[in-house]
Amino acid sequence: MPNRPSVVTTGLARTFQTRRGPVEAVRSVDLTVERGEILGFLGPNGAGKTTTLRMLTTLLPPTGGSATVAGCDLARDPAGVRRRIGYVAQSGGVDPAVSVREELTTQGRLYRLSKATAAARAEELAAELDLTGLLDRRCSALSGGQRRRLDIAMALIHRPEVLFLDEPTTGLDPGSRADLWDLIRRVRAERGTTVFLTTHYLDEADALADRLVVVDGGRIAAEGTAAALKEAYGGSPDASLQDTFIAITGRGATPDAPAAPVAV
Repeated sequence: MPNRPSVVTTGLARTFQTRRGPVEAVRSVDLTVERGEILGFLGPNGAGKTTTLRMLTTLLPPTGGSATVAGCDLARDPAGVRRRIGYVAQSGGVDPAVSVREELTTQGRLYRLSKATAAARAEELAAELDLTGLLDRRCSALSGGQRRRLDIAMALIHRPEVLFLDEPTTGLDPGSRADLWDLIRRVRAERGTTVFLTTHYLDEADALADRLVVVDGGRIAAEGTAAALKEAYGGSPDASLQDTFIAITGRGATPDAPAAPVAV
């Protein structure tokens, strides 16, 4: 795998046209995510997180700027981007009427794996994600934590370079959340996969991310390690990330006058 950043954006922007006029959801975002990094992408509701994620996963075209994801140009080679990424949406994408095995093998076939390779990958991922005993169970019978593990297995079936996780633990109990945290760490440690994580759980970002990017008003308001942001905005590396987050997003960061980016 080439030694290059997994995600690079320059002036990335998205404006929506509404009856009341244009709405700038994302405003000139410059961002680099290194290969093998776990990036926590944070922000209040309406900050531009989901819009940015949807652009980077080719679900929404940018209206400004440029980006490369896994070495592929977002505008010129969206198919190349899709071949090299895995994406777990907030709501998941599991078909309740089929078995876990069928869901995984079908996903593999969609990525043009042979039948034998798709079947082998399904068995391999099931073993890694503690789904082996569930392979012949219908997806409708899975618990919330089991479905989330299946969502991630489906995203990993083709060995992507970059894994995008959009609030992956929302609605899970504490035990299932802890299991998924361990899984995300293993994916990075064992495969070198880059993980781009959005979450509203600040303890989750604090525990998992190598670096945090806080967006507000469609722009990057601050970025750095959790310890550095706590020091800069909370007054101490031992400050809570909750207080740090409030300090960052409450400092004049409004849709009409977003805060200037601060890197620490």
